[in-house]
Amino acid sequence: MKKDIHPDYQPVVFRDKAGDFAFLTRSTATSEERITWEDGRSYPVIDVEVSSASHPFYTGKGRVVDTAGRVERFRRRYGG
Repeated sequence: MKKDIHPDYQPVVFRDKAGDFAFLTRSTATSEERITWEDGRSYPVIDVEVSSASHPFYTGKGRVVDTAGRVERFRRRYGG
């Protein structure tokens, strides 16, 4: 590999505030905001909107959308 052309690969905490869940991993992403992790060290933290702790597929709280009913309602309303 060529020297000094790749971004730093460092430990980063990804935090899902909606699911109250965080995990430490390595990434090239970084942030100015920092958090103190369980091991007592300070790491950059990146907030994410969805993780396995809050996604409906993984939590089992998914819902089925009734698309057929919506189509029928549209046809009744506007002709078809």
